[in-house]
Amino acid sequence: MSIFGKRFPGTGKRCPAGRARRYALCGALGLLAWSLAAWGAARWLVVVRADLPRADALAVLAGSSTYVERSRRAAELFREGRAPRILLTDDGQRGGWSAAQERNLLFVERASEELRRAGVPHEKIEVIPQTVSSTHEEAVRLREYALAHGLRSVLVVTSGYQSRRALWTMRRVFDGSGIAVGVHAVEPGLQAPRAATWWLSTLGWRLVPGEYLKLIYYRLRY
Repeated sequence: MSIFGKRFPGTGKRCPAGRARRYALCGALGLLAWSLAAWGAARWLVVVRADLPRADALAVLAGSSTYVERSRRAAELFREGRAPRILLTDDGQRGGWSAAQERNLLFVERASEELRRAGVPHEKIEVIPQTVSSTHEEAVRLREYALAHGLRSVLVVTSGYQSRRALWTMRRVFDGSGIAVGVHAVEPGLQAPRAATWWLSTLGWRLVPGEYLKLIYYRLRY
């Protein structure tokens, strides 16, 4: 007869196997609780109700680790007729060596290449002058461009985990301009890790917990 979970005669102690099962159960429940909390924290960052059905321009925010997913989604929106042009912001970061051009391309050049490969004509892509170092600077440059070119609406395309902060920043910067601004969040999964598994990758820890820190900073700074 199994003695698992029984007390050893004369000792008052439970057998190690029973204790191990309890530890295993607690560990499994803890992992499940963490997984649900991590998933919820990641999903909260993804804005889902800030889109515009149509805009005068799409604007793809700079992002070295997720420029492919942003560019591809922007190209899809362009092909759907959501906007007649695509604007790119330039963070001045290098995107690696190009054997074809024999030089290190900027990430904004990589994004432009990605858009053209996805079917966006070269003349429909424009890089906004002046490099930027933050989402706030991108919003300021976009507002300046929109006012100078008479745009009435701009749809910003960015990665899902950045979208909540991007929306807050864009609305704050564009406030009083008369220009409608929306944010289209790219669903995680292509470059950014999925919400259910972000905590299993280094990039996920940078994108999710890092985004919460940026949200706090932005609320205090701007």
